[in-house]
Amino acid sequence: MGLFRSILGDLMQSPFILLYLLGLWTAPVISHPQCLDFKPPFQPQQELQFCVMYKYFGCCDFARDQELMTKFYQIVDNFDYYGYANCAGYIQDLICQECSPYAAHLFDAEDPSTPLRSIPGLCPDYCSQFYSKCRSTISLLSEDPRLSELEHDQHGFCRYLELDDPDYCYPHILTNEQLGKNLGRMTSDLDGCLQLCLEEVANGLRNPLAMIHANDGTHRFFVAEQIGLVWVYLPNKSKLERPFLNITKAVLTSPWEGDERGFLGLTFHPRFKYNGKLYVYYSIEVGFDERIRISEFRISAADKNVVDHGSERIILEIDEPASNHNGGQILFADDGYLYIFTGDGGMAGDPFGKYGNAQNKSALLGKVLRIDVNDNERGPLYRIPPDNPFVHNHDARPEVYAYGVRNMWRCSVDRGDPYTKQGKGRLFCGDVGQNKYEEIDIVEKGKNYGWRAKEGFSCYDKKLCINGSLDDVLPIYAYPHKMGKSVTGGYVYRGCEYPNLNGMYIFGDFMSGRLMSLKENRNTGQWDYNEICMGIGQTCAFPNLINNYYQYIISFAEDEAGELYFMSTKLASATTPSGVVYKIVDPSRRAPPRKCHYNPIPVQVKSRLIKFKPKETLIGVDMPRKRPMASGGDEPTGSPHTTTKDWFQELLDILRERDTARGRTTPSPATTTRVPRQSRQRKGRRRKGNGKSERVIYRGAVRLVGDEAGRKDRGRVEIYVNGQWGTVCDDLWNTRSVAVVCRQLGFSHALKASKNAEFGEGRHLKMLLDDVQCEGTEETLLDCQHAGVGTHNCAHFEAAGAICGN
Repeated sequence: MGLFRSILGDLMQSPFILLYLLGLWTAPVISHPQCLDFKPPFQPQQELQFCVMYKYFGCCDFARDQELMTKFYQIVDNFDYYGYANCAGYIQDLICQECSPYAAHLFDAEDPSTPLRSIPGLCPDYCSQFYSKCRSTISLLSEDPRLSELEHDQHGFCRYLELDDPDYCYPHILTNEQLGKNLGRMTSDLDGCLQLCLEEVANGLRNPLAMIHANDGTHRFFVAEQIGLVWVYLPNKSKLERPFLNITKAVLTSPWEGDERGFLGLTFHPRFKYNGKLYVYYSIEVGFDERIRISEFRISAADKNVVDHGSERIILEIDEPASNHNGGQILFADDGYLYIFTGDGGMAGDPFGKYGNAQNKSALLGKVLRIDVNDNERGPLYRIPPDNPFVHNHDARPEVYAYGVRNMWRCSVDRGDPYTKQGKGRLFCGDVGQNKYEEIDIVEKGKNYGWRAKEGFSCYDKKLCINGSLDDVLPIYAYPHKMGKSVTGGYVYRGCEYPNLNGMYIFGDFMSGRLMSLKENRNTGQWDYNEICMGIGQTCAFPNLINNYYQYIISFAEDEAGELYFMSTKLASATTPSGVVYKIVDPSRRAPPRKCHYNPIPVQVKSRLIKFKPKETLIGVDMPRKRPMASGGDEPTGSPHTTTKDWFQELLDILRERDTARGRTTPSPATTTRVPRQSRQRKGRRRKGNGKSERVIYRGAVRLVGDEAGRKDRGRVEIYVNGQWGTVCDDLWNTRSVAVVCRQLGFSHALKASKNAEFGEGRHLKMLLDDVQCEGTEETLLDCQHAGVGTHNCAHFEAAGAICGN
């Protein structure tokens, strides 16, 4: 700590740096519970008997609790009566902090590369009490030679056990309201957005639009690309070099961004383990006609990781009158039947026939079809289930299970609550809307889902909409195109690893990149909505976790254990390898160790394995890392209290980057030289430098105007683009966008996203930006997603504003 004080004393002459340091060290406390295995805490399955203060939530299961109790008695066996009376409580307190939800902070283990403390970080007053009463127990608690050296130096001993962050020291951490608030629950940001994290699972994929498992105990997962390739991944994320399926020559698609044709769906027969059957859904071209094809394949007898391409049997083909709205979902439900989800035929407004394809039960388009492909080795390739709703209706196709759908994209079957089985078998679908609303439906037998009479909850075709015989089913949720313009249906989470997510239906939007969730309110029967955001600050600061993803959310998936994933891409082209598979992670709480353990059935691999190499990273400011502890010396290099020159230089580099943008210069110590850090760019976006005099207004500059009291930290947001100032629409406006504005103007915090022209309408200016969506790390609002400069559907009374602060 002496070196840090020396440098800090020298820098007292620099007001800019001093203000920076004060700002860094007095930042508000952000809760980040973490265990010594660098994972979130959990609720023990069996009640703890020793460290009972953490029996409801912490980092120890019953087995570890028993081990700590054994350790306790091994130590106190060395005590006499007075030693036990004075020190047993302290010993138990210190040993049990391994079970604290904040164990990683207490033991200085947030970073796996740093050495682990043998005694948790103590608050000075508690440390003094412990030292004065029980210093003779130090050698029994720890083998750290540095602590032995300090056994007769109370000041040095307690200074050595201090934490860099005093908010986490024991026992004050127990009474810290900020850290104890909502412990074990999913956190949300200022806009109420649930904060989750991601784990990268696969990358380099070309429009990955399906990921499924075979339910055969191997825990492999199969990822399909739009061009007609399916790849096998093993549970350790290794990819087999040889494709599982390759029908690229038969699949109709193109490199065009947004082409809806291609390989669209894949599912395994429920008895795949025994019959080796799987079914695919893809686009084909026959002469000048386009069709969708449903085919059956079998697994190769020579290699269980490859399809027998000669085994294809065409189950069904349906003519497609246009190139869009091709549907694409295919799955088996709990009844063992095959469900096929077709689009309405394309174009716009379902213009086919008097009422459109979707309302015409004699057409197979715009439908949910249900067929029986079991035991089809002889006779017809499929049969009609006897309880299909229109099997006795001569004006309807017997395959029809439900109708009135526009273009359902991604459906799933609810596994049901792991304990009560509540919700089991429900069939959820996302149905893509026309030009106003996207919707989520629960599909039931014989029901009419309204299209083209209705879109979401509103009328689309007014003549059909007022038809009293429509008898349509309303969606469980619909959202307007201000939030997104192409829904991607998801799954109800029923996995084991993240109990907080149980019962939550997680889905997204392809165009806006928005992640969303619904959860059923059992009292009202309504579905409560929450947006999902990537964790801010330290929320996702766990090994292998990230807090960002590519915008175009193509599909969701569920692995054999019930954990949830989604696939998205940077460029929505069937030939661009920018697709990534992400696993959804709740950083606030996990299942107890060993509860979710499974042993995959081994499968013989005959192809070369390609080891997984993650490419995505946690975004945000790179905070300096600690140095490893040394065993001797007055101040061991890199001890928890020492600031090294490299550490401080890295801090100065960060500050200098910020100062440069504001026209100031942060000096570096003359005695230190190091290679400049490479700047890290966000995906697909360049890091922009100013490079101009402050008198020159640069493209993307912002200002705050309109506050009646003349305060500079708040006002209507105006942006400078193409030589003119203009306003920003408040559609999708939130604190992450405000954070970009505030940082540009030199403020440290975004306090409020103002809407509805709180600071005036700015009628004399053009509305330049609409639908602005930022992650909070962009250089300017122009680097965020938006509708395009000058493109908007807003009025001046929707002008966005901001309140910033330091």
